[in-house]
Amino acid sequence: MASTHFAARLILWLTMSTIAGAGLVMMAIYIYFAPTLPDTQDLLDTELQTPLRVYTRDGRLISEFGTKRRNPIRYEDTPQQFIDALLASEDDAYFEHFGIDIKGLARAAFELLSTGRKRSGGSTITMQVAKNYYLSSEKTFSRKFTEILLALKIERALTKQQILELYLNKIYLGKRAYGIEAAAQVYYGKSIQELNLAQKAMIAGLPQAPSAANPINNPERAVKRRNYVLARMRALNLIEQEEFEQAARAPVTARYHGAESEITAPYVAEMARQFAVQQYGADAYTAGYHIYTSIDSERQLAANQALQRGLLKYDRDHGWRATGTTLPVQQYSVPEQPALEPWLSQASSSFDIDWPATLPAWQEYFRETPDSGILQAAVVSRVLEKGAWIYTRQGERYVSWNGLKWARRKVNVDVIGNPLKTANEVLTAGMTVWFEEKEDGIHLAQQPEVEGALVSLDPQDGGIQALVGGFAPASNSFNRAIQSDRQPGSAFKPFVYSAALANGLTAATIINDAPVVFNDAGLENTWRPQNVSGKFYGPTRLRQALYKSQNLVSIRILKRLGPQTAIDFISPFGIPANKLNRDLSLSLGASAVSPMELATGYAVFANGGYAITPYVIDRLKDDDGNVLFQHVAEKACDGATSEMRQLELDMQASLGISTEPSTCAARVIDERTHFLIMTMMQDVIRRGTGKRALALGRNDLAGKTGTTNDQKDAWFAGFNPKLATTVWVGFDQPQTLGRWAYGSNTALPIWVDYMQSALQGVEEVPYRQPEGIVSVRIDPETGLLAPAGQSNAIFEYFRAENVPTEFAKPAATVEQQQEKGGVVPEQLF
Repeated sequence: MASTHFAARLILWLTMSTIAGAGLVMMAIYIYFAPTLPDTQDLLDTELQTPLRVYTRDGRLISEFGTKRRNPIRYEDTPQQFIDALLASEDDAYFEHFGIDIKGLARAAFELLSTGRKRSGGSTITMQVAKNYYLSSEKTFSRKFTEILLALKIERALTKQQILELYLNKIYLGKRAYGIEAAAQVYYGKSIQELNLAQKAMIAGLPQAPSAANPINNPERAVKRRNYVLARMRALNLIEQEEFEQAARAPVTARYHGAESEITAPYVAEMARQFAVQQYGADAYTAGYHIYTSIDSERQLAANQALQRGLLKYDRDHGWRATGTTLPVQQYSVPEQPALEPWLSQASSSFDIDWPATLPAWQEYFRETPDSGILQAAVVSRVLEKGAWIYTRQGERYVSWNGLKWARRKVNVDVIGNPLKTANEVLTAGMTVWFEEKEDGIHLAQQPEVEGALVSLDPQDGGIQALVGGFAPASNSFNRAIQSDRQPGSAFKPFVYSAALANGLTAATIINDAPVVFNDAGLENTWRPQNVSGKFYGPTRLRQALYKSQNLVSIRILKRLGPQTAIDFISPFGIPANKLNRDLSLSLGASAVSPMELATGYAVFANGGYAITPYVIDRLKDDDGNVLFQHVAEKACDGATSEMRQLELDMQASLGISTEPSTCAARVIDERTHFLIMTMMQDVIRRGTGKRALALGRNDLAGKTGTTNDQKDAWFAGFNPKLATTVWVGFDQPQTLGRWAYGSNTALPIWVDYMQSALQGVEEVPYRQPEGIVSVRIDPETGLLAPAGQSNAIFEYFRAENVPTEFAKPAATVEQQQEKGGVVPEQLF
């Protein structure tokens, strides 16, 4: 009896000693680690790393920058069913324990001691919050002790709901998704509130192995984990048996959504990214900024498609280059069967593809080859005599002869080979190709070598409506819309003509279109400029010379003005003076400018004569919706608005009142000069090189074509009062586009295609004839007043003070003079 009593006392003493020892150890651990524990109140002020997002003006996502996708959600906005699922699988005693799970830790310790391996961590959600926000993922005892102590400290400082909200927004759930809302968007393209039970359970099961067991990387393993979560919910009576069975049988509906752009505008996205980084440094990628641009999503889509269609049209017209690679095609081996030989001898081996053996390599090609705008990747599976079958991401598709017959071999930029007779002249099974979906079916295509750019501005305030800097941004980040300086050719002439009209010339001024020779010691050769046609047209009115794009007239206009006078007049339009040649080549558009700069200048013509500044960043908000940056645009005001605003500013200044800068843009061309040049540019479309724009059926369009020497650059810049758009086509390394490539048939069709969509629903805006402009009848040959009864007289606009005072001689007399003298070449030097 005494021995039993002694044994009991010994056991009690050992137990008490063990507890006391453990307590001392825990106290020592606490004393050691406590000074290093962070202040848990900082958790409430933690700024979750959220990416930079760029949007169109109408709120459609363009792009996202940053390594972590996150969409923070509040606890009260989280569905209770998801919370039940998460706690059932991760920490079912979460609302009962004080931050640590003693049983779980003991179980984990026992497993470690008995097996030498760590199977379960025994971590509570609070401990995971401590690790995710403060600690590394290293597996050491010191890190685990710190985690436990920090969890206890967090539980004393925050409510259970606050801790769980931190967990919901921090946990990594695969595919760069951090937090449950981001995961719902990535896997299902929906908010967590919109998911069904099976989908919520799928996400609730991800924390254990987010990369290896998510429904995209490993659907089978993900389903097992999802069903475990559902089973735990059923065991805890959180769902009914019928709900459990239905959700457990549900198919996997997850697929990658991520932050897929709602609108393709990679060049705009890069401009926005650069702006954010310049303003906020590396924080731009993690602070959750939202940039809203001036881009109109519908116009951007139209610009993308118009430029690609135009470049593909040019590419097709210049022949097939056969640049694709060839993937292996595995054929079925057919055993010899004499009874079937008559049939087998007639079967084509191209129909005997061993698809299970062939498809893995083809599907790998599709994974590595993203679509390129309207171009989609494909692999040729079968070639017929007058058609072909291609394997695409959507399965097999048929390409008819109509979609193939264009692919005549390219010989050089001006020559293509003979018409095709059969499809196998260009295609073989296994060849990787591109195709374009058209209204009449699938058309074979290839990535074009030629490049282009399109810039479309709101001329009233400079907001960029659409911008495309090249055909395929994935292959080249070079933004041709703003970074490429090219000669605009005749598209520059309206600026020179405007300077002429502002300096006393009229639309009826006669300039001789005759040969001219330049002898300049600075030139290697004598310069003998010509018109594109190679012809000379003699005395020509300015209006005619512009819409016919006569080079010799432009040269003589600039010679009369002087290059410096022209530069002083043109540079306020938004074209840098340091880019403008200070010689007569300026008249032919030999000064290299970017498409953006040319569009900026044309916006002055579109808005009535006001210099606007293009912008793409409208505003920038932080993650809480506070506006950190707001662009203030200077707008084109009419004369009355501008004068009233200026009077108001002057009065306030005289009274010593501080004022904001005027929001009215500066006028750089007077309204009468503007009206005259605008009507002349309308004639470019009505009767000149821009006639293709008549297809739009509008009366408020004006513009100018441009083609440089040897057809290295093709342009069209045009506008109505609501939209100014410039298109450029050329090669990155300047080379000829071909002898038949001009602005009128290469760039203008792209402009028309875009404007057809961009101006849909936009009412025509009539141009107002300003005071001081009169219309009188003139003789079209001399520009003088037409005598009464002249049958071929035309109307022309003049400033009231510039109306001709002389009458033209009778037409017969003029004809006689021409018969006697003809056109005499003029030597300027």
